[in-house]
Amino acid sequence: MHFFGSRLSTGALAGLLSIICLSPLAVSKALAQETVTQETVTQEKATQEKTAKDKATRTKAKAAETKAAGSKNSTAKKSPAKNADAKANKPVQSPIDPNRKLDPIAAMQQQAVLANAAPWAHWGPDPAKYSTWKTHSNRLIPLYVFGDSLDRVRGSEAVYRDATKIEKLYGVLPKATHNPQADYLDQTDVYRLQKSAAEAGKKRIILFVFDGTDWQTTWAAAIAKSKRVAYTEGRGTGLNFQDYRGAPTDYGYFVTSPHNEGTSVNVDDQRVTTVGGKIPGGFDPNRAGQFPWSNATDAKYLIATGDEPLHAYTDSASSATSLTCGIKTYNDAINVDFSGREAVSIARTLQEQGYAVGVVTSVPISHATPAAAYASNVHRDDYQDLTRDLIGVPSVYHPGGLPGVDVLIGCGWGEEKQADGAQGKNFVPGNRYLAAADLQKIDAAQGGKYVIAQRTAGQLGTAILRQGVEAAVQRKQRLFGYFGVKGGHLPFQTADGGYDPVSGVGNGGKPDQAEVYTAADVRENPKLADMTIAAVDVLQARSDRWWLMVEAGDVDWANHSNNLDNSIGALHAGDDAFAAVTQWIETHGGWADTAVYLTADHGHYLVIDDPQAIATAAGGQVK
Repeated sequence: MHFFGSRLSTGALAGLLSIICLSPLAVSKALAQETVTQETVTQEKATQEKTAKDKATRTKAKAAETKAAGSKNSTAKKSPAKNADAKANKPVQSPIDPNRKLDPIAAMQQQAVLANAAPWAHWGPDPAKYSTWKTHSNRLIPLYVFGDSLDRVRGSEAVYRDATKIEKLYGVLPKATHNPQADYLDQTDVYRLQKSAAEAGKKRIILFVFDGTDWQTTWAAAIAKSKRVAYTEGRGTGLNFQDYRGAPTDYGYFVTSPHNEGTSVNVDDQRVTTVGGKIPGGFDPNRAGQFPWSNATDAKYLIATGDEPLHAYTDSASSATSLTCGIKTYNDAINVDFSGREAVSIARTLQEQGYAVGVVTSVPISHATPAAAYASNVHRDDYQDLTRDLIGVPSVYHPGGLPGVDVLIGCGWGEEKQADGAQGKNFVPGNRYLAAADLQKIDAAQGGKYVIAQRTAGQLGTAILRQGVEAAVQRKQRLFGYFGVKGGHLPFQTADGGYDPVSGVGNGGKPDQAEVYTAADVRENPKLADMTIAAVDVLQARSDRWWLMVEAGDVDWANHSNNLDNSIGALHAGDDAFAAVTQWIETHGGWADTAVYLTADHGHYLVIDDPQAIATAAGGQVK
């Protein structure tokens, strides 16, 4: 069971401000009669009393939904990578509560946002300001491997040591990218590792994608968990995926740069209208840094500004396509190449060979990363069509339909929209990510292939999901799980394990207004670890060979807001999912037939200037 975790103040750090946005979502959900523990009752009562008190002192929240974008029935305008993910991750807002007490890490975050300055960290190229950049960067990204080795893709086999291989990868030889001494891989190597693992006889292949997680945010999460600064470079320690040694393990890092940034498309015709884009991909280690923990010698290079040559930084769609299809493509592409031709993902390839396949995510089911596990589309924002591919319903790209995945568990429940020009002519008003008619088609109760487990008022999310698992296994059917809160994601977990976020950075560098959850929001949703084990159980029941993607997507949402408190919490939630999987593997045949790859699709631009400050705030001792 998951109880509503009200955060207990451990004492504010001296001199830190404690102003933060707080108000409950305008949600009216009657909790059904249900047997719960006394602990749950006590927590809910306390939450309700606090909600009533807060409501009496708050100003009325502004509520205005952004008008739908202009129709994409003809040529679709390309959204720059620096805006695409940030727009998708716009938080639910609530008014300010000046009386809120904060734990030390939350207080650090809040003070930094309010002052736009912090001695312990900054986001972006300007160390004098806490926030000067809110989106992705061209940093190298860590890769943790379990039950496999990186030997076949590094050293003398490294792509970036061979100019011919680089040219084949990008279509051209990008300037300043060839490096005969490269110790890093390319993101497309993750696809090759999965493919070769299957060819070598691995029966269970799991890809963890901690969306938006670079070495620096992992470092912060490890420091917060261990309450000490245990390392300053390398693989690190403190998190489950850093410390686990129950299987042969390896560690490396790779380039994430896309084919290009600036390609335009027509979503109705599923056609690329400007092939090649505006900014090419590539990676200059002399400016970006030779290692993921390096400070860039050219701070603006990482964000594709400043001196030539410029190299594009990736968005989540292009990078996820590299992870699942092994190609470079344009930003916004889902499993199509730079010209719009289809690329077949590893999941679809393995499915044709008899593997069961599944997708789990803490964010909307058809956001870029989970969509790229299986679907294809010229643009990442065509959500309903991407979902159609995932669940085996005819789509704009596949009018004949794909087989669909065996398991799909994620969020987007309750997200309603009456118009969405980005999704083209065939958008159906209603749920933004899943048309009602499509849900009815797949529902096993209506003759479809999927047992449906979705958020239900008054019911524990874990119980609803587990009932779905049991029904799917017993009936030998597929499983579709649909959950979430307003905004389309699981409740944001914070650094101390609670569900009460503080402000991040909003428009114009001003503090945004933090999300707030009711007791029902937390109780009626499972955790990412619950979703992951549910998927594993169903996949194992369907086949002794299976592939699974697990996305901790809320790390990216936190980092877009420059919200380190949320980022640490999201990393911990993803780490818990990894720990749950390793325990499952150890009790279900061990590692002989299993390979796990844990990585990210891209990084952001956090620079930690004083890591000890994070350790101290987490409860550690000053050196």
